[in-house]
Amino acid sequence: MDDYQKEIADLEVQIEQLVEADGDAKTIAELSMQLEILKAIYARALDLLDHGNKDQALRYGLRIQGYGDWTLDNVYAFVYERAVELEPHQHGAFVGGIKTTDFALLLNS
Repeated sequence: MDDYQKEIADLEVQIEQLVEADGDAKTIAELSMQLEILKAIYARALDLLDHGNKDQALRYGLRIQGYGDWTLDNVYAFVYERAVELEPHQHGAFVGGIKTTDFALLLNS
């Protein structure tokens, strides 16, 4: 289990505990949105990492953009920073933007 999976799992446990304890609904909703965002970013980072393992141009693109070698941490940092740049009008649109953004294309631009 990598650090990102652990963070996601820890957040899931925290949400479950709040739900079981009849915690504050607003807090549960906010943490649930955060969890959904982290899962989307992590999934996209894994997809890009896999794609880049087969595509030298992506690895080069990451390096010249200042993220360093082709590692999960560096790819995640790239996806995370690009995702934060998306302009969310609402939570669903933000997560949808993360899921549909072509991060590989962003590396080569």
